[in-house]
Amino acid sequence: MKSRKVVDARNAADGTVSHVRIEGNTNFTPVRKAMEMADRGLLSNAHTVNRANAKPHLRTNPNGRDRDNLDYLAGN
Repeated sequence: MKSRKVVDARNAADGTVSHVRIEGNTNFTPVRKAMEMADRGLLSNAHTVNRANAKPHLRTNPNGRDRDNLDYLAGN
């Protein structure tokens, strides 16, 4: 399966990114599902961050631009 990119994001009521839209999709995907996809190499511009004493989260790959960061895409 070809890897795709995260192209949009949406926040939950608490301000955290809860869903992302993946290139080629019209619907948003829950972040948990997108993390599973990233772990399987199905997302070319995002990865899961797993740190000790912190909740795992999805992050776009660093590239020197802010406009494709999840917080920016979600309107934060």
